[in-house]
Amino acid sequence: MMDDKPKPKNIDEYIAAFPEDIQVMLTELRATIQAAAPAAEEKISYQMPTFALNGNLVHFAAFKNHIGLYPAPTGLEAFQEELSVYKTGKGSVQFPIDQPLPLDLIRKIVQYRVAENAQRAAAKSKK
Repeated sequence: MMDDKPKPKNIDEYIAAFPEDIQVMLTELRATIQAAAPAAEEKISYQMPTFALNGNLVHFAAFKNHIGLYPAPTGLEAFQEELSVYKTGKGSVQFPIDQPLPLDLIRKIVQYRVAENAQRAAAKSKK
């Protein structure tokens, strides 16, 4: 990640801090998330690009050898089979930077998180 660089104020600054090939991947990832959750707000949270709609949807970050996506544990559990070819952790998945991003899968994960957060918000508003 960007340990020795200034903390980004927004996603544009975050992406601009990386080499051009990584910028391309991050820009594709960002566009995919925006298309899947057009009403989501962009922000920096935990020093990572974050999309929020009724709470955080997903975070992402670039590292030396991978792009990390953080859709919360539930966003990974629902797509466990499709994600089985990637390294995962509790609430995270690593996409190697030497492979194309699985943009269709990422879109489905984001749409799942949008629906999940909407259900949670609706349940809270009923109380």
